[in-house]
Amino acid sequence: MSIPVRVEPLTPEAFAPFGSVIFADPSTVRMINGGTTTRFHGLAKAEAKGLDAEVIISIFRGQARKFPYHVDMMERHPDGSQSFSPLSDRPFLVIVAEDMGGTPGKPRAFLARPGEGVNYRANVWHHPLMALYETSDFLVVDRAGPGNNLEEYFYPALFVIEEEPR
Repeated sequence: MSIPVRVEPLTPEAFAPFGSVIFADPSTVRMINGGTTTRFHGLAKAEAKGLDAEVIISIFRGQARKFPYHVDMMERHPDGSQSFSPLSDRPFLVIVAEDMGGTPGKPRAFLARPGEGVNYRANVWHHPLMALYETSDFLVVDRAGPGNNLEEYFYPALFVIEEEPR
């Protein structure tokens, strides 16, 4: 039997326990370059813990997921944050869970709209990239360096998202 997961709107308040929502927040505006560029400043903070660790920028190409979708696992990165910003105008799905003594709790799903990205804080349980509708590229900022920065957990019961969010 699968346990249903409801998809919620992505808001900074709802997502705060897991990290930051990245969007053109008007409260962060700074005009630069002689007034020709609007800078939305400090939308998220990158973390890279450990000796010889560094922050890197990559592009991930995610295949569209099929629905109903069974959430059977989560991952986390104990030594660094990880942000996902879509390079298309398509929404994507964000799945996170609170830590329950070293394992993830029940998943929460959020629909990121076009123009929104997320930054997971270090050690936050999340599902791997969830592109919707078609293959999509994402700008990813995360940690590189020595050591194991990936933990995976496979749930004993399946969680399901019944329909593709719109």
